[in-house]
Amino acid sequence: MIILSNFIVLGNWTEQGIKNISEVPERVKASRKMVENAGGKMQFFTTMGKYDFVLLVEIPKDEDMAAILLCVGSMGNIRTVTMKAWTEAEATKMLTAPHAYLNLNPFYPSLFLD
Repeated sequence: MIILSNFIVLGNWTEQGIKNISEVPERVKASRKMVENAGGKMQFFTTMGKYDFVLLVEIPKDEDMAAILLCVGSMGNIRTVTMKAWTEAEATKMLTAPHAYLNLNPFYPSLFLD
């Protein structure tokens, strides 16, 4: 089973991107194809407010997500803010796991474990 990383990408059109807004459907298709070629899935939402669009991306390798965003960003049509996200189940596992690293933290000596 391949584990997919989740990313939330918040995006805005640049001045160039808004001038070529009619090309957005084709650019979204091209971006989706890159994600699919890397073994992932992508959803695109046009939004109102601080950001012009949101992408929800699931992809096997974080490095592929970075490469795709750098490639698409280098075309000059968008600027993005990207967040790695964890599902509720993944977060629960992280948040309830034993804190084995506490004894390695020199900033909190009172937390060192015996």
